[in-house]
Amino acid sequence: MPFGKKSSDIPSKGGSLFGSTTFEWEDQFKQGNIMWKVPRLIRLNDNAVVREDETAVFFRDGKAIWYIDKPGRYALTDLNAPVVGGLVKALSGVQQQAYVYYLQRRIIDGKFGSKEPYAFRDKDFDIVMLRLFGDMRYRISDPSIFINQFVGTFNIETSADVEGRIRDQVVLLIYNVLGKMKDQGVSVLDLPSNLMNIEEAVLASAKAAFDQYGVELNKISGLNISLPDEVQKAIDTRSSMKAVGANYLQYQAGQAMVDAAKNSSGTAGAGVGLGMGLGAGAGMAYPMASKHYTGDEPRQQPPVEKRVKQVPKVPG
Repeated sequence: MPFGKKSSDIPSKGGSLFGSTTFEWEDQFKQGNIMWKVPRLIRLNDNAVVREDETAVFFRDGKAIWYIDKPGRYALTDLNAPVVGGLVKALSGVQQQAYVYYLQRRIIDGKFGSKEPYAFRDKDFDIVMLRLFGDMRYRISDPSIFINQFVGTFNIETSADVEGRIRDQVVLLIYNVLGKMKDQGVSVLDLPSNLMNIEEAVLASAKAAFDQYGVELNKISGLNISLPDEVQKAIDTRSSMKAVGANYLQYQAGQAMVDAAKNSSGTAGAGVGLGMGLGAGAGMAYPMASKHYTGDEPRQQPPVEKRVKQVPKVPG
């Protein structure tokens, strides 16, 4: 690329063969991105515009060598070139392997989700495959650690790749929390009622996990754990039982009667209905039978008037 020439896909301003190029991270390219790499090597007399919510980082030979975190326009001249480690040779225009990265200091809103299902061993359902997703909020807490880890160690150059790393780390933290809950005997049926507890546990463990990347996880919300159909049906059944104050056998009996009524025209429905009728009759007969003679109590005698023989009248 000729010295100072501006490419149409680079959000920067100015530039000529003997002049300089001014780089700035324009708002239309910034939304939702935590990092932007200026897409060409820097040269003598290039300018970098830094806003209040940004940090500009000069990066060379696998490490960051100059940070600009105060707003203003900064020019790379022969006076400050030695300060940044000889990025260019004064007045020569010779390219060096140096880049500028912009980092956004504002809070970023993003989403996370599991790439592969998590195997949750449950005492009732055995192994249940869970998927999860939700929203997250994070920001750069230490630009130096951030740039050296993501760019220097992981060789990441795009904001999408950075967010992918953060997203995977959040999912891993949730898996760790689920593992502890599983060890404590928490049933998979109880997970939906513990979503807020899971979010709080993830945030509590996030600092130790993200400090090494120069990132701060501020919030986890909207956590959703996707359950298999048979498990979700069991949860719905238990909720219905609680709503009517019934135990499981009572609930099943009631459901059988409802199903029989829906299918009353079929033989299967008739059989179920008959079975339920017999069961109901037996339940009613039992308390009645308990009132009958058992052999352990005296028989009840008929009234006196029934026991006295009537004497026939004597004809007069």
